[in-house]
Amino acid sequence: MRDDALALNGFMDLAARWLVEAAPAANVVPHPNWPDTHPMARKSDPPRELREACIHEALAVIEQQGVEALSLREVARRLGVSHQAPYRHYPSRDHLLAEVVRRAFAAFADHLDARPREAEPFADLHAMGRAYLDYALRHPLQYRLIFGTPLPDAEAHPEMLTRGRYAFALLEQAVAALDAARPAAARPADPRLDALHVWSVLHGLASIAQTSALRSLSLPKPVMVAMQEHAMARMEESLRAALPAPTPVRRRRR
Repeated sequence: MRDDALALNGFMDLAARWLVEAAPAANVVPHPNWPDTHPMARKSDPPRELREACIHEALAVIEQQGVEALSLREVARRLGVSHQAPYRHYPSRDHLLAEVVRRAFAAFADHLDARPREAEPFADLHAMGRAYLDYALRHPLQYRLIFGTPLPDAEAHPEMLTRGRYAFALLEQAVAALDAARPAAARPADPRLDALHVWSVLHGLASIAQTSALRSLSLPKPVMVAMQEHAMARMEESLRAALPAPTPVRRRRR
C-alpha cells in the first residue's frame, strides 16, 4: 500500500504541477458570480452581504456534511443570523441549492469556453478535454455537485441548468467540427452520440481521479502518469475509426 500511495501522490503532484504551468495558457479568470473559485476561499470569512454569505455557507455545509445536510436553518445557524433571515433571498432550501448549482455550471461552461482554440479539430477537442479535466481538478467540490448530486427540480428552477446545456453545446460544436477531419464512415447519423461518448470518457477520468479506488490497484507510477493522455489518444482513435455495421435485430420465434 505504501508504494501505491506514493504512486498516487506522484500522479496528483504531477497533475498539480501541470495545473500551475497550464494556468497562464488557459486564460481562465475567476467567475465574477462565484465566491469560491479557490479551495481556500471556503475557509475565509463569509461575505457581509447575506445573499452571497448564504452561498458561501451552503458550499461549506455540502463539503463538510454532504448535500443532504443543507438547510436554510443550518446556513442561518452558521452565519449567526435569525432562522428567517435567509428566506429574504431564498424561499426554500431548493432555491438556495439551485443557485449554487447554477453558479457551478456557469463557472464550468466559462472554463470550457476560455480554452485556447486550435485550428485542427482534433487538437481543439483535446484542448477542451484538458479544460474539462482542469476544472474537475481545480474545483472538485463544484464538479461533484453538478455531476454527482441529486439536483432540485429543473422545471421549478429553469435557470439552474441553462449554462450546463451551453457547456454540452460547446462539446457538440467541437465534435461536429471533427467531420472535416475524418471519413464519412466514422460519422454517426447524430453527432450527439459522439458528444456523449467523449463526455463519458472525460467524466470517467475526472471521477477516477477524485476517488481513492486507485489506491487498491497498486498501479505503478508510469501508468498513473500516462493515464490521461492514453485515454485521450484512445478516444481520438475511436472517433476516427469507421463505425461498426449495425447489428440486425433478431425477431424471436413464436
